[in-house]
Amino acid sequence: MADKPLMLLWTDGAPIYVEALASAGLGDRLRLEGIDRADAPSAAQKAEAEMMLAWGAPAGLLAEMPKLRWVQTTTAGVEAWLSRPDLSDGLLLTAAKGVHGVQMPENILAALFHATKPIAAAAIDQQSATWTRRVATPLAGQTLGILGLGTIGAELARKAAALELRVVGVRRSPGEVAHVDTVYAPQDTDRMLAEADFVLNLLPVTPETVDFMNAERFAAMKPGAWFLNFGRGATVVDADLIAAVTGGHLAGAVLDVFRKEPLPGDDPFWTTPGISVWPHVGGLHPDRDAIVADLVVENTGRYLKGEPLLHQVDRERGY
Repeated sequence: MADKPLMLLWTDGAPIYVEALASAGLGDRLRLEGIDRADAPSAAQKAEAEMMLAWGAPAGLLAEMPKLRWVQTTTAGVEAWLSRPDLSDGLLLTAAKGVHGVQMPENILAALFHATKPIAAAAIDQQSATWTRRVATPLAGQTLGILGLGTIGAELARKAAALELRVVGVRRSPGEVAHVDTVYAPQDTDRMLAEADFVLNLLPVTPETVDFMNAERFAAMKPGAWFLNFGRGATVVDADLIAAVTGGHLAGAVLDVFRKEPLPGDDPFWTTPGISVWPHVGGLHPDRDAIVADLVVENTGRYLKGEPLLHQVDRERGY
């Protein structure tokens, strides 16, 4: 066994990954050891691990793992990994991209319905047996603008087309995207903001996107529009968003991500009328570990064959 590379599965769902790797015929080519997220690797595991699946790791741990060559994250966002001083240049880092293709677009659609249908108000009325008829705003014919038009945005656009929503978006790479009416370059972001009835933020955290949605860009949005954040909290200036909503320029906001999570109890987002707080549920799925396991199996096979890994992080871009 000692001649086989050690893969450390640092996740509460380790048995799911062990079974997936075994079913793919890779289990006998590795030493697989699992530990819960709340635990720490043993001295032997730190000394021997060549591959690691993990959500995160304490500061300085990577420097204690001399044989570590590849880290597969269980998350799509990697800003915490990239900010680590112990992340060596030679360490392969791959993200769990593509694992939110079902749940994230569906949850964003739920946010759109939340913004336009009196669902929440009806639930509150039921508690007091109050019969109040309200008129719902149609989504059909309105414009959804997507900041960070990547894989999730493209799948959302496909689903939104069935609702007769017009979709526009901003992305770094030029080219057409199916079901997207107009794809704007980053320098044309304000043009997109001005025409969208709903602005969806899917931006990752990079040096260019921190505080991206600020007072100036909220002012560029269409009066009466909604802002939806399913990207990262650090891309938004919180006080500027609150001012845009309380001042009446924006109709409201649905927020699934925040600068600090869990969101502190005294944060003004909780009590600002028009802002709905969701506890970072956009990417959750009851079978999420099984979905990530498919990616782990594919990348492990590629690693053992010396082939390029899927979703390797571009450190200059930050994702």
